[in-house]
Amino acid sequence: MKEKFNILTSTCIPLPLENVDTDQIIPARFLKATTREGFGDNLFRDWRYDKEGNKIGSFVLNDPTYSGKILVGGKNFGSGSSREHAAWAIAGYGFRVVVSSFFADIFRNNALNNFVLPVVVSEDFLAELFASIEKDPKAEVEVNLPAQTITNKATGRSETFEINSYKKHCLENGLDDIDYLLTNKDKIESWEEKSR
Repeated sequence: MKEKFNILTSTCIPLPLENVDTDQIIPARFLKATTREGFGDNLFRDWRYDKEGNKIGSFVLNDPTYSGKILVGGKNFGSGSSREHAAWAIAGYGFRVVVSSFFADIFRNNALNNFVLPVVVSEDFLAELFASIEKDPKAEVEVNLPAQTITNKATGRSETFEINSYKKHCLENGLDDIDYLLTNKDKIESWEEKSR
């Protein structure tokens, strides 16, 4: 889903669990597929559905109280195996941003490659965000990629976040790595001509 990212204001879905690994995000039995379609349906599959395939009402994605394009997770989100399918599932469900106080490196890179912005915040900011969402599930968060800020609109508090400048450019322009190379085709051809 190559969609440009600029400023996103959205409600949030809270998942205040630490050490959520990629097998919990998308169980291994769903990794046989070779295209990205349908992974959102199986996001957190074993937490969302019982063994008969019935929704588990107590799980946050099944609770109509919560909605939005921002997933707020606990510390150490995306640990475990390097499966890119975890990012496919998060993007396929409709999330554009995942907020946590720490991401596993491979997950963070996979998320960026799939147009999902991982935003690292302080543990204090994360705790306040969870509290705001619990108090009011309609509380909004603004994620401003150009300014690299995240704002809890319920409290007015903001923090800055880091992002690689290349990945920032790609997100702002809706480009994957191949698209980026193609936008520089003339420069590449010119360099090759001079290098002969």
